[in-house]
Amino acid sequence: MTTSERNTEAVKRLYAISESIYDQLDQGKIPKMVLPLRTKANIRFDKKSSVWKYGDQKGARSAKKVQGAMMLLRTSYMLELIRDMIENNRSSTLRESYYISEGWGKAKFNSQDESNMLAEDLEIVTQCLREDFKLRPEEDGARVIGDLNIVETDRKGKRKALNCRDDVGDSGYGIPYNVEKEKLELGSTSAKFVIAIETGGMFDRLVENGFDEAEDAILVHLKGQPARSTRRFIKRLNDEMNLPVVVFTDGDPWSFRIYASVAYGAIKTAHLSEYLATPSAEFIGITASDITAYDLPTDKLTDMDIRALNAELKDPRFNTGYWREEIETMLKLGKKAEQQALAKYGLDYVTSTYLPEKLSQLGIMSR
Repeated sequence: MTTSERNTEAVKRLYAISESIYDQLDQGKIPKMVLPLRTKANIRFDKKSSVWKYGDQKGARSAKKVQGAMMLLRTSYMLELIRDMIENNRSSTLRESYYISEGWGKAKFNSQDESNMLAEDLEIVTQCLREDFKLRPEEDGARVIGDLNIVETDRKGKRKALNCRDDVGDSGYGIPYNVEKEKLELGSTSAKFVIAIETGGMFDRLVENGFDEAEDAILVHLKGQPARSTRRFIKRLNDEMNLPVVVFTDGDPWSFRIYASVAYGAIKTAHLSEYLATPSAEFIGITASDITAYDLPTDKLTDMDIRALNAELKDPRFNTGYWREEIETMLKLGKKAEQQALAKYGLDYVTSTYLPEKLSQLGIMSR
């Protein structure tokens, strides 16, 4: 389906929401919009797609309460905004849509969190993407370096071919917010795997050390919690080019969740897990076991870290023997460690020793 066709379909499905609210009012009913509950208790593992999705528990945005009535009013304004943007070939960032609501009188959003949540609600109800609504994120996708040929269609409709190693500078190729096939075609590659890296410092270390060329790898900088376009790009590399994906992060509960969002999907976007998640992605980040095995410099776990680790023990995305053991070990140690802690052994250690050992264990590299 082309971008234009997806936009048209999005308008059609958004009209269905308006019609549903109108019909309920016309029948003398208090209008409501029913949605899946976005909680850890309402995500389930889908065996067919091997990702986590929302379950059957539902909640309602009902006009019975003032808060629900206000959200339905904002929904009507948002539907009109999206329709106008599609008809006029315009788009707005999520931040701009929040400020646009300043002109909606009493219906204006109190915070951007409310605006973002409504955009996600509309995705869930329509089963369209916010990109189909002409809503784009504030952040760009991350950086890529490696032997990957792509063809990108620019904003003027011109197709531009480039290689993500030979035709870019040290910062790499910047992933755009729209990475669908009509905007970004994936070509040939000599790469054997993709390594998604949490921090910019470690991404730059691997680039400087020539890891992408030496080991035939595509390096992707996640920029912390990765943007949707970054996760979608990684999934396309995995699905369409059959490239194994490994995720290299710090060793703390927040980094474990970065991996989970790449591999299984994030809880708040569980309705898009099949579209964004790469279930076969492997974790090669710093673990509690690594802290001991490599005698790494550490920091003490904070109270917030401890609460997050205990929450992960109840998170179905971490419900495996491997993750339970690593999380429990980290709690016992009371320590966490960063990727850069490997520099204790020199600037080349991460590419000469640590990653080859980790990747060899997975059968991705042979050393």
